[in-house]
Amino acid sequence: MTTPAFPLHSANSNKLAENQSKNHEISPNEIAIGVIIGRASEHFDFFVYAIASVLVFPSVFFPFESNLNGMLYSFAIFTFAFIARPFGTVAFMAIQQRYSRETKLTVALFLLGLCTAGIAFLPTYEHIGFAAIILLSVLRMGQGIAMGGSWDGLPSLLAINAPENKRGWYGMLGQLGAPIGFALAAGLFCYLLKDLSYEDFLIWGWRYPFYVAFAINVVALFARLRMVSTKEYSEQLDKNELEPANAVSIIKSQKYNLIIGALAALASYALFHLVTVFPLSWVALYSSRSLSDFLLVQIFGAGLAFLATLCSGWIADRFGRRVTLGSLAILIAVFSEFAPYLMGGEPYKQNIFTLVGFTLLGLSYGQAAGAVTANFPAKYRYTGAALTSDLAWLLGAAFAPLVVLGLSAELGLSYVSVYLLSGALGTLAALSVNRSLETNN
Repeated sequence: MTTPAFPLHSANSNKLAENQSKNHEISPNEIAIGVIIGRASEHFDFFVYAIASVLVFPSVFFPFESNLNGMLYSFAIFTFAFIARPFGTVAFMAIQQRYSRETKLTVALFLLGLCTAGIAFLPTYEHIGFAAIILLSVLRMGQGIAMGGSWDGLPSLLAINAPENKRGWYGMLGQLGAPIGFALAAGLFCYLLKDLSYEDFLIWGWRYPFYVAFAINVVALFARLRMVSTKEYSEQLDKNELEPANAVSIIKSQKYNLIIGALAALASYALFHLVTVFPLSWVALYSSRSLSDFLLVQIFGAGLAFLATLCSGWIADRFGRRVTLGSLAILIAVFSEFAPYLMGGEPYKQNIFTLVGFTLLGLSYGQAAGAVTANFPAKYRYTGAALTSDLAWLLGAAFAPLVVLGLSAELGLSYVSVYLLSGALGTLAALSVNRSLETNN
């Protein structure tokens, strides 16, 4: 029997190891799957609560108030998650530094699921009085803390691994979670409104979407853990210095990048709630339209937003992400001038507002994430990207339903224009300053 020479065995082993390494090489498409799953599950949670703030909470938690005041109180509690979110980011970054990325993600998504399921089981004002409002507020803050903690770094890793000429395309993939999440949440509520009597809907039907949100969180948790806990992902995240940094040092040394990053996305985030939550609240208060029928219009709008988000990737790769964001900010400013006329008009005009608004949202929101996060040094990019997102949500989206509904109800729909225009101007100013800083550097 002839024994193969050792060098031959060594060559085969090296070839086998090389093939195994290639098989485990992470592609941008693989990262994109994790990003889309994570963002879709988070936005589903987000919109289940947002839609319930219009259709449910004014009646079951604020029955002692008028319909308008009950909805404004609901929107006030709605903001708590956005206020708590940066604190969640900082707290969970500390957990990751002390323990691990997997521990942080598990605890954050478990907390998110617990708070979401807690709302599903929450007694109403009729049963326990003002304590129900306090519990709703606590659970909403818990959702915000958990959302801040669920940052997994995959969007930043995707941006780094994307081909040079397809940064816009891969940058928009995570943003697809918004129209997907909204369509699923709105579809559930639409089905329940059509299938149940209004009394049954307010007694128990509204709780069902929160159960579904909890189940989706469990599935998303395992899907995301399966990715971020692998050796290949850990090596990629470590290699690209995508690790937590001290929040205080970031705020001190990177405050301009944080502010510019948040303001650069302001037009998109201002529009975000003014085509999703606000129109639904206005129709519920001041129109005789069927809410389920209007939700169907919004679901169709989410489909347009999905397609527009895809288009934003191609547009950004052809003309540049900053040019895309700036151009969309101008279009949103133009759209803002027609908003009062459309939203205050007949149903077909409201439909035009909704469908055009969703289309603009998809085009702008598709490139809103991370447009200027490349300004952060590598060691700050992981935490900087998370805090930039938190600030953008807080400045642009958190108070939009509360402020615009309150002002519009008292002073007229012209304040929809004012809010959208301020967001567009904020984006244009930030992009201009960012270009100046790049030039000076």
